[in-house]
Amino acid sequence: MELIKGSVKTCEILLQEYMAHNQLAQNAEKLSFTGVGDKDVYNITAPFEDAGELVIAGRVESRDSEFSEVLFFVEQNGEWVPREGAPTFELQDPFQTRIGGELVLGGVQIYPHPTQENALMWRTVFYKGKSIAELKPFFKGPNGMKDLRIVELQDGSVGVFTRPQGEKGGRGKIGYSRVNRLEDLSIELINNTSLLDGQFIDEEWGGANEAHLLSDGRIGVLGHIANFDAQGDRHYYPMVFVLDPATGKYSDIKLIAVRNKFLPGAAKRTDLVDVVFSGGLVRNGDGTAVLYAGISDAEAHRLTIADPFQEFEQA
Repeated sequence: MELIKGSVKTCEILLQEYMAHNQLAQNAEKLSFTGVGDKDVYNITAPFEDAGELVIAGRVESRDSEFSEVLFFVEQNGEWVPREGAPTFELQDPFQTRIGGELVLGGVQIYPHPTQENALMWRTVFYKGKSIAELKPFFKGPNGMKDLRIVELQDGSVGVFTRPQGEKGGRGKIGYSRVNRLEDLSIELINNTSLLDGQFIDEEWGGANEAHLLSDGRIGVLGHIANFDAQGDRHYYPMVFVLDPATGKYSDIKLIAVRNKFLPGAAKRTDLVDVVFSGGLVRNGDGTAVLYAGISDAEAHRLTIADPFQEFEQA
């Protein structure tokens, strides 16, 4: 399928397009996590294999706090419990991929702001290893940048998705570049990465959450697009688009789910009720996929949807 890029689409337009089609949304389920006391688990990864076992990494924190840990969970009798002996990381919003045969885990690290008293700063950090037990830090992204993602391409090179904010990027826009190998990642390269024009208006923002290598060598990007309403409440929508690393062309953004397709649940704050934060996508190979997501900064849910990348792999 050819990549078609039209004019920028706002959240409102994307929402209208989503609602106009009878999108598959079934088997909505809230994941049950135990062994963490009264803390919430949200902004999870999709399950991935480690040492022959399916594991989910999740953000674990108290309802009234932003200080979180990433724990690894395995399923036992329908509940997800902390994996015995697994390391924990002082991170937010974990993600994972495999590059060069190794597991790469990343997340957002928060730390005291260098110049503003009682303020926090953040950056994306990466670990790698043959398994979870062997993960070691190998790269820290630019200060102030979340949603930095990498993906191994067909030729072994690495696609890099960035998300600057501020003078370049405003509230947050996605950029893309490519390096020959992980060792070539640098702050300079990331800061100099060009933005993908026409994906977000300046009043809205978004980021990549997970990148999938498609069968034809293109990249399927699972991400989020977000805005504020007139009351200052946040609205986050899971979205996808496809990028061709050979040509640099990319498709329009498309929503793949909305909050009310998931089960009702708790919210961290009243302004976060309509937040779906894409965690990961498991493609089933039968035209469907399971979207794993953080819900309202308080819970983790999953939903079966139509595989959003299948149409791009068809001639």
